[in-house]
Amino acid sequence: MNDKKVRSLVSILDLSTDEINSLMNVADDIEKNPDKYREKCKGKILSTIFYEPSTRTRLSFESAMLSLGGSVISTADSKSSSAAKGESVGDTVRVISNYADIIAMRHHKEGAPVVAAMKATVPIINAGDGGHFHPTQTLADLLTIRRSKGKLSGLTIGLCGDLMFGRTVHSLIEAMLRYPDNTYILIAPNELRLPEYMREALDKAGAKWEETPSLEYAMPKLDILYMTRVQKERFFNEEDYVRLKDTYILDEEKLKTAKSDLAILHPLPRVNEISVAVDDDPRAKYFYQTLCGKQMRMALIMLLLGIE
Repeated sequence: MNDKKVRSLVSILDLSTDEINSLMNVADDIEKNPDKYREKCKGKILSTIFYEPSTRTRLSFESAMLSLGGSVISTADSKSSSAAKGESVGDTVRVISNYADIIAMRHHKEGAPVVAAMKATVPIINAGDGGHFHPTQTLADLLTIRRSKGKLSGLTIGLCGDLMFGRTVHSLIEAMLRYPDNTYILIAPNELRLPEYMREALDKAGAKWEETPSLEYAMPKLDILYMTRVQKERFFNEEDYVRLKDTYILDEEKLKTAKSDLAILHPLPRVNEISVAVDDDPRAKYFYQTLCGKQMRMALIMLLLGIE
């Protein structure tokens, strides 16, 4: 909240469990009755400000607003914005608040959306801040899991790859801890294990969890496998990235021991951590996940703009 009582979404914790469930219900209705929503945001403008490269997230937000009958103005590259001249995030969002009704912002620095939400006079949506959080990806993940499994509790969830810098992993754990009786298997090399503050969050919630470097060990146990890429842009040196980038590659052979109703998720972009041969497996949900993301962003935009 800022001085004008405008509501923003910086972390998934900014939404109550009831609100998350309600957003998923709206997204389900959007899928069934898209015509009902075609003019919900008529006359409203979304601005997308991205200080980091993005394809899916930026276009998903823009497609969501256009599908609601609204308009979009965009800065897709910080080099073409006043940030290149040294303008602060606070100043940028105060200016853009005069041009748009709602702002979706991605930034390479953790915490930048917090500053933006304090300064803007319109709602700010965090579209990813460094290695910190990515709440709207989490909304997409939750909807994909609920549609795939019919529930969000009583599941064994494998999180595989870059758990240290993976903001999507951190946000997903924060969200799934609200739902009871889930078990978490953290699959990562020691250098990329889940940060201590997230392990403390698991313990504080009384969650069942374990760590392993072996995807093969975890596979037969899993209801959900959440794959992530090793993110080159988060590494301080090339050698560490090269050494770790191919640690996990999901292929048909590794899936032989998996459950028949496993759901495979990935926040994308994929590099080579999932073989393209897996794409045709009915358990692969990562492209469907992108549609779920658009529908959840439509629901979120309406919520933050106060549109029924």
